[in-house]
Amino acid sequence: MNKTIRRASVFSLLLVLALLVRVTWVQAYRGQALADDEHNRRTVIEQYSQPLGNIIVAGEAVTGSKKVDGTDFAYKRTYADGPLYAPVTGYSSQVYGKTQLEGIYKSILDGSDPRLKKPLDMLTGRRADPGNVLTTIDPAVQQAGYDALRGKSGAAVAIDPASGEVLGIVSTPSFDPGRIAGSTDQAAWKELSADEGEAMTNLALRKPVAPGSTFKLVTAAAALEEGLYSSVDEPTDSPNPYTLPGTRTILENENKSAPCENATLRVALRYSCNNVFAEVAHRLGQDKMRAMAEKFGFNDEEQDIPVRAYASVYPKKKASPDLIATSGIGQFDVTATPLQMAMVSAAIANGGELVSPHMVTEVTDSDGNALESFQDARSERVISERTAEQLRDAMRTVVQEGGGANAKVAGAEVGGKTGTAQRGVNNKDTPYAWFTAYGKAGDRQVAVAVVIESSDTDRSEIAGGKLAAPVAQKMMEAALK
Repeated sequence: MNKTIRRASVFSLLLVLALLVRVTWVQAYRGQALADDEHNRRTVIEQYSQPLGNIIVAGEAVTGSKKVDGTDFAYKRTYADGPLYAPVTGYSSQVYGKTQLEGIYKSILDGSDPRLKKPLDMLTGRRADPGNVLTTIDPAVQQAGYDALRGKSGAAVAIDPASGEVLGIVSTPSFDPGRIAGSTDQAAWKELSADEGEAMTNLALRKPVAPGSTFKLVTAAAALEEGLYSSVDEPTDSPNPYTLPGTRTILENENKSAPCENATLRVALRYSCNNVFAEVAHRLGQDKMRAMAEKFGFNDEEQDIPVRAYASVYPKKKASPDLIATSGIGQFDVTATPLQMAMVSAAIANGGELVSPHMVTEVTDSDGNALESFQDARSERVISERTAEQLRDAMRTVVQEGGGANAKVAGAEVGGKTGTAQRGVNNKDTPYAWFTAYGKAGDRQVAVAVVIESSDTDRSEIAGGKLAAPVAQKMMEAALK
C-alpha cells in the first residue's frame, strides 16, 4: 500500500512540476508575444486608450482621434478626406486590424514603440506619447488624380524622378476608412467587402495587370542597351504584316495604315507598332528581355515604399518564341502595377538612374525628433544616359505627334507612351487603358502612370491616349506648377 501511495505521490509531483514549467514558459518567454498578439482584446483596448499619432501630408494631419463613450475603447481613428487618402493611409480598425501606413507604423502611432519612451515613462510604466508619420504626398497631385479618376475603376501613381518621392497614389473606387474604424461597424465592413473588396483594394500597388504597349518602353530600352540598334531613328527591319515566330498567327497593328514596316523605334513608339516590338523581343530573347525588365523593378518580391507593392512580372519560365515576341508588347504573362510603370518613366526622365520610390520622409516622436529618415533614397543605374535621352526624345514625339496629345502641359516638356492591353480570353473583356509619362518644367519634374480598368466609355473608344492620358495630364500639371 505504501509503495502505491509513493508512486502516486511522485506522479502527482511530476505533474505539478510540469505545470510549473509550463506556466513559467508562458509567463517568461511567451508572455510578451501573447500580449502583443493582434487577437488579444486587451492589447487592442490599450492601443486605443489614448489619441493616436497622425499621418501627415504637406504639414497637415489627414488622420485624427475621437473620444468614444460606452465601449471598452477610449478613442477611435478618424480620417480627413478619407476616400482621397485611403490608398496612402490604409485603415485602423478596432475590429479588423490595420493596413498600409496605419499597420506598418502602428507601434509609432499608438505609442508602444520603445524608441518613444522617455526616462520618466520607463520609471512609471506610462505609455509614451505617440509619434507621427510624415509622407511625401503632394495634396494637389493627389486631388488632381482623384478628381480625374472619379467615376472610373483605375489607379495612378506620380513620382519625383530625382528624389524617388511618391507625390500621389490614387485608387478608385475608394472608401472612407472611418466607416470601419469603430467596434460596431460590421455592416459597413460587409458592404465594403462585397465584390471581392474592390473599393479596399489598392489598385495602384496591389493589382498587377497586363501593361500593354506602355511596356514597349522597356523593350525599346533593351534594344538600345543591347546594341540591336544604334539609335531610335535606325530602321528596325521589321516585316508588316508580322507572323508570330513558329506559328501562322498574324500579329495585327491597331492602326492598319500606320507606317510600321521596318519602322524606327521612334516611329514604332509613336504609332505603337506591334510588329516592331514583337520582333525586337524575339531577336533579343527571353533572358535579355527579362534582365532589362528586372533592372526597372519587375520580379521584385520586396518592393516596399514602405507599403509592399505586389511584384510586377516578366515571365521566368521558359517560353516559346511566339510568346516571347508577344511579351515585347506587354502581353503574354507580363503584368505591371501603375507604380512599376511610373518607375520606368521615372528612370528614363532621370537620365537612366532609378531612385527607389518611397512615400514616407520621416517618422518622428511627439516632439518632432526624427526616429527614421528616408530622404536619401538608394539609386541605381538602369540604362545609360544616351539611351535615356533617346527614349525621352521618342516619348516627346508620342505626345507632340502621336496618340499622347491629351497629356500636353502648357509650358512643360512632356513625353509619354500610350497602351491598350488585351484582357480575358480572346480579349473578350474590357481592355485596360494605360498611359505613362514624364514631365519637366524649370527645376520641377514628375513621372506618372495611369491604368483604367473600366469606365462608362464605349468599348470602341477605349484607348490609353483617350482615357488615361488626361488623368496623367492633370497630375503632371499639378506637380509642375
